[in-house]
Amino acid sequence: MKSLLFVPADNERKLAKAVSCGADALAFDLEDSVLPERKPLARKLLVEYLKTYSCTSEVWIRVNDLASGETLADLAAVIASKPVGIVLPKILGPECLQKVSHYLDMAETAAGLPLGSTAIFAVCTETPSAVLRMGELLNKPFPRLRGMLWGGEDLSAALGAGDPRAPDGRWRPVYEHARTQCLLACHALGVEALDTVYVDFKNPDGCRANSLAARYDGFTGKIAIHPDQVPIINAAFSPSDDELAFARRVIAAFESGAGAVSLDGKMLDIPHLKAARRLLAAAAAH
Repeated sequence: MKSLLFVPADNERKLAKAVSCGADALAFDLEDSVLPERKPLARKLLVEYLKTYSCTSEVWIRVNDLASGETLADLAAVIASKPVGIVLPKILGPECLQKVSHYLDMAETAAGLPLGSTAIFAVCTETPSAVLRMGELLNKPFPRLRGMLWGGEDLSAALGAGDPRAPDGRWRPVYEHARTQCLLACHALGVEALDTVYVDFKNPDGCRANSLAARYDGFTGKIAIHPDQVPIINAAFSPSDDELAFARRVIAAFESGAGAVSLDGKMLDIPHLKAARRLLAAAAAH
């Protein structure tokens, strides 16, 4: 998944516009972009909207966090619409994934759907507890977990801190740490790692540079907050023709059976071969 666009579920105009953006996935939001008094309306609008949904973008739904008391109501309303999965915000630790997995068992049974058919993307850095306990996620398998994403604003609010970004746009140390923890945990778990939003949606060059940096670091995709960001993110997370050509040359260089080879004046070994194969496999999958 290269791009995931968040769409407020109570905004009919944005719901209609989202289908043409070209995102790999749409996350219809019942949480932070919807005022508390509008959540019942948002559920109703979303369910009606999905009855005629025909876009190729995967359907994901960001439900409200467990502490809100709204999670069960969200799941009871939307699971019968057969989303690919839910985005679960503000987890505290693995027990949150376990509890919501049980909730999904019940919701799927009530809707007549196969158990385990609804996946989870967890937002794993919005609470101090989640950041400190990230490693605990490796102690228990979560078959529903498809990936995780991170964000700095909610963590900043939880800490009572100021802007998580420095004046030059870089993340301050606490949030860079949270970002790194998310990235490492995703790769340790073998799930997708999505980088957080680039908030200046009117700055395409900044979005492009930010997306390329995220891909370079090892993220598999990125969240978008505006449709205009989607093509930029998709392009940034797609290997260029030059990258693909070089990967093929690397693989060809190892056909001799040697464990280390010279290419373009540089010595390459098995990790370079693995990286080339992974790049071509990812390109084929997309």
